[in-house]
Amino acid sequence: MMHGQRIHDHAATPVAVLDDAAVRHNVQVMAEWCARHGVELAPHGKTTMAPELFRRQLAAGATAITAATPTQVRVMRAHGVGSIQMAAQLVQPREARWVAEQLASASDFTFVSWVDSVAGVDVLAQAAAGTGAVFDVLLELGIPGGRTGCRTDEQCAEVLAAARSASNVRVVGVAGYEGTVAGDRSAASLDAVRAYLRRLRSLGERVGADVDGPVVLSAGGSMFFDLVVDELATGWPPGAARVVLRSGCYITHDHGLYHGNSPLDDPAVAPRLRPALTVWGTVLSRPEPDRAYLDVGRRDVSFDQGLPVPLRRLPASDPHARAHELDGATVTALNDQHAYLSLPPGTALDVGDRVEVGISHPCTTFDKWRQLPLLDDAGIVLDVIDTHFG
Repeated sequence: MMHGQRIHDHAATPVAVLDDAAVRHNVQVMAEWCARHGVELAPHGKTTMAPELFRRQLAAGATAITAATPTQVRVMRAHGVGSIQMAAQLVQPREARWVAEQLASASDFTFVSWVDSVAGVDVLAQAAAGTGAVFDVLLELGIPGGRTGCRTDEQCAEVLAAARSASNVRVVGVAGYEGTVAGDRSAASLDAVRAYLRRLRSLGERVGADVDGPVVLSAGGSMFFDLVVDELATGWPPGAARVVLRSGCYITHDHGLYHGNSPLDDPAVAPRLRPALTVWGTVLSRPEPDRAYLDVGRRDVSFDQGLPVPLRRLPASDPHARAHELDGATVTALNDQHAYLSLPPGTALDVGDRVEVGISHPCTTFDKWRQLPLLDDAGIVLDVIDTHFG
């Protein structure tokens, strides 16, 4: 697909593209940040579902890739991922049996999943029966009204007792997702996240008393991983704990949700993450002085955590010109295949021009594309990244 060619000479729009230099930068920045803070990284693979990007993350020091579903686990195994954390209960018996068989037949494969119920423990115990496999699990802590995870100490104790009574299920630590507690970095949100992480730390200390080896504490989406380090990774005796972050969106960052909330996109921080995923569209119509419409819509870009951000214009009159900033333009709405642009007076933008938009929340842009061209700084296609969303 257009290898060695300039993207705008051959690709129709809409087209999602990746900036190779920014991807490499982000992978390295996050790897160095984790190493500096003494934590592991098992990036969430659901963000990209791109095996080539998994390989980059693992090569940079990630110790595993995180999955959300059994289907994602199968894709990761098919592409050679040797260590997987499933950030959910594995409660489908057939899939659990498949994982047990993988564990029994491949000595170089490691797998850990979460549990928050006796029923979840029972599914794993039955799946592993007769295979010789042992399921490692993390006890999940949730919050009232939140997502999954045990709510009370009593629930935690019940699940722990069930796991300890199963010869083929082994509790190795605790897990949680602080992103269900808050969705921004306001002072109140940071306080709430810290309080949750302290509960997770306390649970980890209790569970760790019965763990053979270091207790695992896994948390950390892409918004609060600095707080996870503060609350979970300090104050342990040497070798007593392993903190495993699961941040996934850092690899491409964005122009919206994470641009405004990532610990590694702050003017006081260096180096900062860089947006690496954008979508190019074409101006379909310019019917009013302050309006334009692009061929980019809900089927092409994320819209669950904010609308796209217009970035640059490439004029149709000179497609080999350098793209320049499209100042003051905003996307006000999306249809399936249209973006509504509001424009400042006098904006130079014509029918047929190409417009690059940044996205907010990369997970729900990646899943709309099965191939994404990987570009150099001149817009030349270096490679094509395949995604596997089923």
